[in-house]
This record gives sequence, structure tokens and C-alpha cells, in this order.
Amino acid sequence: MHQPSITSAYLAILALLYTVLAVQVGRLRMRDRAAFGDNGSLALRSAIRAHANFIEYVPIITLMVAMLEMSGLAAMWVHLLMGALLLSRLLHPLGMYAAPNTLQFRIGRMGGITITLVLLLACALTILARVI
Repeated sequence: MHQPSITSAYLAILALLYTVLAVQVGRLRMRDRAAFGDNGSLALRSAIRAHANFIEYVPIITLMVAMLEMSGLAAMWVHLLMGALLLSRLLHPLGMYAAPNTLQFRIGRMGGITITLVLLLACALTILARVI
């Protein structure tokens, strides 16, 4: 078993993106004077959900990919899985900030969550296939 160095590198990049999302929430909270909740601000609500959605999915998928990498999954597959996760997490907030039913909304939000859910299932099924 080896250290998940590929997964770790992608996770560091994802942590930078998470920081940007967190700073955006903080910036909008100060602007809208909303210590709790969203104070009725649509922009703040979108920022909160983009930030929350990131933390809802990234840890479990990253953990599964790290486990796969440590179990000997080929580097190409680890790059593919983590690259897709990075892409999905870049797309999703772009969609969250777009007006509903626009092309940017559909590509960003729907594309981002679709890739994320496919990754969630693919990683889980791959792990199960490798241990059964």
C-alpha cells in the first residue's frame, strides 16, 4: 500500500477552491449584515449553498479515491476521478451564481452535480467490486 499522493495533490487544489467559496460567503455576510442565515439575500443564499454543496460531496469522494489509490488503482484512473471531481466543483458554483434556466445555470449547476453524483456512484461501486 502506498500514500495517496495524487489524491493529496488534487485535494490541496480543492482546498484552495473551498477557501474561495468560504471567503465569498464571509464577504457577502459582511455586505448584507447577515451574521446568521441569508438575511433575504439571494446572492448570499447562493454562496452559502455553493459552499455547503462543496463540503457535502468532496470529503466522501476524495476519501474513496484515496482508498482506491492506496489499494493500487492505476494512476490514470486516480487522475481521471480527481480531475472530474475538480471540474464538477468548479462548474457547480458557476451555475449557482447564474440566473435560473440560463445556459450557464444548466451547464454549471446541473453539469456539476451530475458529474459529482456519477463520481459518487462510480467510486462506491469500484470499491465494492474490489473488496467482494
